[in-house]
Amino acid sequence: MTSTTPAVDTTSTVRTLSIADPGPLGLAAFALTTFTLSVFNSGFLPLSLEPIVLPLALFYGGAAQVIAGIMEFFKNNTFGALAFTSYGSFWLAFSYILGHPELLAKASAADAPHAIGLFLLGWTIFTAYMLFAVTKVNGALLATFSVLLVAFICLTLGKFTGTTIWTRSSPGTPRPQE
Repeated sequence: MTSTTPAVDTTSTVRTLSIADPGPLGLAAFALTTFTLSVFNSGFLPLSLEPIVLPLALFYGGAAQVIAGIMEFFKNNTFGALAFTSYGSFWLAFSYILGHPELLAKASAADAPHAIGLFLLGWTIFTAYMLFAVTKVNGALLATFSVLLVAFICLTLGKFTGTTIWTRSSPGTPRPQE
């Protein structure tokens, strides 16, 4: 009896996943959510309306950006994946903080803003090294991250100093009509 071995197909088929560019989704989600929160930081609208930011930060600024970041991984764009998943996570965490004031219930009224300031300081540092990373990429990203860094610096200083001049000076913040 002769033994026969089955034929083995030595050719392999590699399927590539073709997906649309997730960049516009990630940028739009960050921009709209940032703009909406900035309206309240500036004093343009009363803080009593600020809860409208929570669902926007959770679903668009947060979830949609994380999805865009995951899609960037599939497109082999490490920077886009890092930026969108990180800033999407920022919005998820920030919306959680804003929606759960009991997190800071044990802090004194003077200390609670410092906790938010520490949170923002971490994101300021993250944004600074992201800015450093884009210095050799292109001018549009350099400008975007430069403005974002200034915004985080102003917001962080505002929380640590307790003065609204910093939050109202943050780039991208609309100015109330006098």
